[in-house]
Amino acid sequence: MIMKNTLIFFCLTFTVLTNSRVFGQATNLPAQFGPHLWTATVKVVGEDGNPIAGAAVSAQYDVPTPPNSDQQTFGEVKGVTDSNGVSILSHTDSSWNLGIGVENAGYYPTHVGYEFYFDEKRQNPSFTLLLKKIGKPIPMYAKLISSEPSIFKKWGRPPISFTNTAGYDFMAGDWIAPCGKGGHTDIVFIEEYNKKSSSDIFYKLTVKFPNDGDGIQVFSAPALIQNATMGQSNLRSLHEAPADGYQSEFVQTRGPDLNRNYYFRVQTVKDHDGNIVSAHYGKIYGDFMQFSYYLNPTPNDRNIEFDPKQNLIHSADDNLNVSAP
Repeated sequence: MIMKNTLIFFCLTFTVLTNSRVFGQATNLPAQFGPHLWTATVKVVGEDGNPIAGAAVSAQYDVPTPPNSDQQTFGEVKGVTDSNGVSILSHTDSSWNLGIGVENAGYYPTHVGYEFYFDEKRQNPSFTLLLKKIGKPIPMYAKLISSEPSIFKKWGRPPISFTNTAGYDFMAGDWIAPCGKGGHTDIVFIEEYNKKSSSDIFYKLTVKFPNDGDGIQVFSAPALIQNATMGQSNLRSLHEAPADGYQSEFVQTRGPDLNRNYYFRVQTVKDHDGNIVSAHYGKIYGDFMQFSYYLNPTPNDRNIEFDPKQNLIHSADDNLNVSAP
């Protein structure tokens, strides 16, 4: 059911994109996007690169909406991978795009999207999709942070230029006073803005941390499934946060990068020799300033597989959209 609902969402997204490209021409689609035969070859591999047999593969296709109707229709073809990890799915229909999903017991589902672009040469795609093993999902502090256009807007802004600073408490799930009720600063955001003219605008968002050894590092995971080379796993991150490689400051001077995500280390304590005695690890899905964070509650445990049923931030509003592992 999870895979089916996800695939329907992907197909709805593709439909919006496709309809926007052919707006005003709905009654005269290219001839090849009347009924056409497509064949999708799907190979499924594990993190070791070896093929996975017996994985369930599903291809959901988008059927054009009939005239004078707003009811979208979807079709689905199912298969199972053979001993080589391969499943071949095909169908004749009028679809414009595909949503491919793969599931197997003990693994996180993976999805990929594909659009035909009204091109006969694109009707026989091949995919190699990666399945990540389910390790040990754990309770974590997890919350969606959504700020439009700025975390500082509710406090007012000078019309020409400003510099605002706000700290955030991951465990409390709130901003540090006076912006919220958080009591321990884990991460600090500094927003600088200067508008000299309509063509001369300076903007910088700096992400900093209060403790020596705290920090952040970038990892890339495609935001759009049609750009995911080996599919987009429900577990977008590694199973464990890296042990090192964290930088104490990150500067963003442009809009968010949809493919950018982060690992972080906070609440770091060092001994007299500079060795880390204690630290908390976590991850961020999405870029600043709209993202979901996940913090492991156990010091020195780098496991970042989240169990969505065990969010340590208990408010229903706080749990909104924090469902990815």
